[in-house]
Amino acid sequence: MKKNCIIFLLSFIITVTALGFSGVFKATTPSDYRAEFLRIHIRADSNAQEAQAVKYLVRDKIVDYLTPVVASCESKNEAIVRVQEHLSGLERAAERALLQNGFAYGAKARLSVEEFPTRVYGEYTLPAGSYTALVIELGAGKGDNWWCVVYPPLCFATPSGGNVVYKSKILEIIEAWKNG
Repeated sequence: MKKNCIIFLLSFIITVTALGFSGVFKATTPSDYRAEFLRIHIRADSNAQEAQAVKYLVRDKIVDYLTPVVASCESKNEAIVRVQEHLSGLERAAERALLQNGFAYGAKARLSVEEFPTRVYGEYTLPAGSYTALVIELGAGKGDNWWCVVYPPLCFATPSGGNVVYKSKILEIIEAWKNG
């Protein structure tokens, strides 16, 4: 009996904790969670059809480059440090993608604080506001942009069709624990 009570109590505590963590990304996300995210903003040269199309090709190359750089990061600050160390490599990856597709206007990568509108990623919502972001400007950087979340890793581009797959490292850990 005592063993069952302890198991029940531990299960209850773990469930409440897991639900609390999974709520981090839900539509009711408190605005103070903004400080925990590192976002990415890829700005096209212009709104011309070609500039918009190449933006997605650059995105795929950036995601391929960036994923192993931040995959093992355990905090936003660690992700920022890793991204900062790789800014020139990110620029080169973007520029290679541009050149391979006939665009010579170059790319610039930097970290800054950017304003983002409310954004829905699948079932997750991030509220509008200021976020630290990796900004990659293609050419003049005056066109529509693509954005997502670098840390915690929430979205990744898939190589086929330019679709976006939404993931949450925290939810994956919780799900693995539940199924383990």
